[in-house]
Amino acid sequence: MRAGRIALLRLAILAAALAAWEAAARAASPLLYVPPSAVVPALGRLLTLESYPDLPASLALTVREIAVAYGLAIAAGLACGFALGLNRLLGRAFGPILAALYAVPAVVWYPSLMLFFGLDAASKIAFGFLLGFFPIALAVLAGIRQVSPQLVTVARAFGARPPTVFVKVMVPAMLFTLVGGLRTGLALTVVGVIVGEILGSKAGMGALINHAYGLFRTADYVALVLVTVALVVASDALASLVERRAGRWTES
Repeated sequence: MRAGRIALLRLAILAAALAAWEAAARAASPLLYVPPSAVVPALGRLLTLESYPDLPASLALTVREIAVAYGLAIAAGLACGFALGLNRLLGRAFGPILAALYAVPAVVWYPSLMLFFGLDAASKIAFGFLLGFFPIALAVLAGIRQVSPQLVTVARAFGARPPTVFVKVMVPAMLFTLVGGLRTGLALTVVGVIVGEILGSKAGMGALINHAYGLFRTADYVALVLVTVALVVASDALASLVERRAGRWTES
């Protein structure tokens, strides 16, 4: 019953937002603002490849860039986080530096990445990697620091070797924090790749969005944004599913 009420409330909020959007867009300039009634046909033309025949190739390119950037962010983030977390001296020396770099607005790095890697996929992968690396590394570092020293001491007292202590004690204790960092890293990686494509790219979803906006094809622009939002929501839903399963595993 409660889930049904929540669903009805969400539908009511969505309907109110669409109605307000329709009214506001009809009262504004049709060149810059489009109502939902004009977006739906544009979305249909987009999905049938009538307006943008290269949509599947652009979407596939963006997904590949996200996958490569996220894979690199996971590998580097886990390696850096474990290195700093398992070595107290390195953690105290480089942990604050890592946190300070994470606080810097990432967009300031993109011009340098674009100059170094060019307008091809490499600069978008690098930007996505940069955004995804820091939350993963910092999550691993925080997760290791929150492991109870008493658990490690008890495991060693029973004769557990360091690899066993790490796998059987430390990883389960820090798993929820680690999975949360991986989810945040995925979200930021997706944002980094798409923003990088919008700022400067010759292909990908961001390039299509930039092209439609530059030509004042506002309905196509909104339709492309909706497809991109669907991609972001799907990736976050997958990460949320993994996070819930990790939470159940730690509880059991």
